Amino acid sequence: MTEKVLITRPLPDRVLEAAKARFDVTIREDTQPMAQDDVVVALLAYDGLLPTLGDPLGAETFAKAGTPRCRMLANFGVGYNHIDVAAATAAGITVSNTPGAVTDATADIALTLMLMTARRAGEGERMLRRGDWNGWHPTQMLGLHMTGKTVGIVGMGRIGKAIAKRAHSGFGMDVVFHNRSAVDDVGVSAHQLGSLEEVMATADIVVIAVPATPETYHLINKKTLAAMRPTAHLVNIARGDIVDEAALIDALKSGVIAGAGLDVYEKEPTVPAELLALENVTLLPHLGTAALEVREAMGLMAVENLIAFFDGNDPPNRV
Repeated sequence: MTEKVLITRPLPDRVLEAAKARFDVTIREDTQPMAQDDVVVALLAYDGLLPTLGDPLGAETFAKAGTPRCRMLANFGVGYNHIDVAAATAAGITVSNTPGAVTDATADIALTLMLMTARRAGEGERMLRRGDWNGWHPTQMLGLHMTGKTVGIVGMGRIGKAIAKRAHSGFGMDVVFHNRSAVDDVGVSAHQLGSLEEVMATADIVVIAVPATPETYHLINKKTLAAMRPTAHLVNIARGDIVDEAALIDALKSGVIAGAGLDVYEKEPTVPAELLALENVTLLPHLGTAALEVREAMGLMAVENLIAFFDGNDPPNRV
């Protein structure tokens, strides 16, 4: 029997071809997340799902599905905070993700945002496009020179280490970090500090690279932002709800910190009007892995997880 698999968003052709070579595939053409009722129907109608960011696969969804036909969720993405893994497991469903494939691309976006916020690149481009640039002069739009400064990384997993490598080897930055467990080898010279607040206070640029979990919800808040230097910048390439957006807006408005670079938001795709109005924040539309070869690698990894599971093997990226 050929298993029925639903792919919940359009994916690159190579991924779809690989999935169709093994499964009876249905491709949902809508680019927006599924509605909960539609997910319930899918859990009852398909043997496997290839879902992604925003598809509502929480405990309530599994409860509504009762006894699902679905036995495998091969998530497209390393982050899976939209999936209640415990509830899925209780329903007899295996969950996998796509780590590794996203590491370098996400780290690249972190460096992009570090440079853009430190050097006020977004603000400068807006000024030029408005026709407000009157020519170069020595004190125009002075930003933070990133070379030789200190980067503080919150979360020293695969992506955190890739950011550390780029910052240290490419820009001569000192690396300090906070991690819930000890990390012996970052790959470059780095110092694990005793607390999150110590990292926030030490770094010129703080980069958030932890997964979204109940424990990391609003990890960056009014208290931790207050520990930062008034010349420092915050970059978030992880998940939006790790940062208390209201507290960040207040910190940017009041000069508690100098600037921020964000690729993720608390309630995507909604971005608060107050945040949009600020000049000292660079805002990207969740571009972390937005390169064709990266999205292909993610999709092929998800398909590999599906194939392994339905061939009777443990998925290589089970969570």
